[in-house]
Amino acid sequence: MNSIEEMSAQRELDESAIRRQIEQIVDGIRARDLDVLQQVYATDVVSFDVEPPLQHVGVEAKLANWAKVFTFLADPAYEVRDLRLAVDTEIAFGHCFGRVSGTLPDGTATDGMWVRATFCFRKVDGRWLVVHDQASVPFDIRSGRGVTDLEP
Repeated sequence: MNSIEEMSAQRELDESAIRRQIEQIVDGIRARDLDVLQQVYATDVVSFDVEPPLQHVGVEAKLANWAKVFTFLADPAYEVRDLRLAVDTEIAFGHCFGRVSGTLPDGTATDGMWVRATFCFRKVDGRWLVVHDQASVPFDIRSGRGVTDLEP
């Protein structure tokens, strides 16, 4: 196999590994399992989440965000649509639409809202870890409010 073929094969392996990491995020959310989620994030992850503050720094801050979600949703589900990845040897990024849904504490089912999600990965000791993520919603310029009823 020549080097171009080897690089292509490695890129496919890396992309598969990253897709499995994203699946692990989905599985961790569904299981409400912070230990599973912790395995996906770098210790120094920086997250630009939909809630204040402007940034959440470190895996503990990221896990605290997921813990908040678990207090609001009894049976959380997470859906990913239109995932696209760009993978290099040590750095990769992806974007998709994501939606957390489930049942609220009062028993009301909620479909949640779609967000735009971006993941940045770095290969650390042979494992792909999320070093940055961002979840956002578009906003209406006139009102200054987020628009949460859009669908992909």
